[in-house]
Amino acid sequence: MHIADVTMFYAPASGGVRTYLDAKHRRLAKLPGVTCSLLIPGSQLFTHNGIHEVPSPPLPFSQGYRFPLRRRGWERELVRLSPDIIEAGDPYVTGWAALRAGRKLDIPVVGFYHSDLPRLISNRLGKGTDKLIERYVYQLYRRFDQVLAPSRVMAERLTRLGIERVAIQPLGVDLETFHPSRRNVALRERLNLDETTKLLIFVGRGSREKNLHDLLKTAQLLGKGYHLLLVGPSMPSQVPDNVSVIDRYTPTEEVASWLASSDALVHAGTQETFGLVALEAMASGIPVVAARAGALAENVPLGCGLLSEPHSPADMARAVKELFANHDASQAGRRARRYVERNHDWDVVIDGLLSHYRRLTSATEGAGEAQQGSQHG
Repeated sequence: MHIADVTMFYAPASGGVRTYLDAKHRRLAKLPGVTCSLLIPGSQLFTHNGIHEVPSPPLPFSQGYRFPLRRRGWERELVRLSPDIIEAGDPYVTGWAALRAGRKLDIPVVGFYHSDLPRLISNRLGKGTDKLIERYVYQLYRRFDQVLAPSRVMAERLTRLGIERVAIQPLGVDLETFHPSRRNVALRERLNLDETTKLLIFVGRGSREKNLHDLLKTAQLLGKGYHLLLVGPSMPSQVPDNVSVIDRYTPTEEVASWLASSDALVHAGTQETFGLVALEAMASGIPVVAARAGALAENVPLGCGLLSEPHSPADMARAVKELFANHDASQAGRRARRYVERNHDWDVVIDGLLSHYRRLTSATEGAGEAQQGSQHG
């Protein structure tokens, strides 16, 4: 089976989509009878190690992202590769190119709904754009042979838009990189923290939907005895005294060490489509305190952390105090690690993906054979 992934969400500072694609292709490459191709934007047409760069202009102020404007080059490259199935990882030009190529090749095309596009755009352009973008999402995703959503909340949202053939496909975590053994006492010492101070951490981009102002207010309410570390690009510069900031893109290994060296992850985001960083924290052996909203509400199970009211720093501060006062946070961290091992090992995720692919490709082959039989009959 030859699988082709296509996406514009692939850049040096990329987040969850690149993490998913890199992990997926590393594991698929080890399987007999499976070939992988990955089409991503680049400065020129270039191929190396199964990665095919298609010329696309850079997107200003986007930390290396490029935005494809014409689908013809993407469509042409997909047809040339002639895969057995295509997975489109974004709802823009490359998604439409994947559909066109799939029709030409007569193969199934999967759309993975990584981003909640209506909410993403309304956050930037205002609420009035919701209905227009929802209509666009419907017009695009109803054409895919299968739509994969990383969480139940995202699958339900797509279904409400009238999109059929939606399936939940959770993402995975690198259990070797994100591991409790990455704990490093020296990292805490760099922050001048004593042994009694609880180190809270958030990792991600400082975008509006992360609600970092709620985290800063939470830290302020918690006060002495708690310290919050924000890790990632575009972080705020004006912060309370018990907050530290690493305002840059941080390599995965460094992130893994900071997570394992912290006491809990705090996440105030209310629009997460999956919330990968929460599972990375759990894999690192620490519990999570998160807003009861979006995918975080389903990805932080009972016993692995606590949920708080959305947009309520006071309730998040209460949950943090409760975690350390009334619960064994270390034991919660160990339960969190076991939960991720059972449910989000990449091998489990790849098995799920392959079951979708095999069902779709066998259905296509069966339809082709039936059509040939009717023509000869």
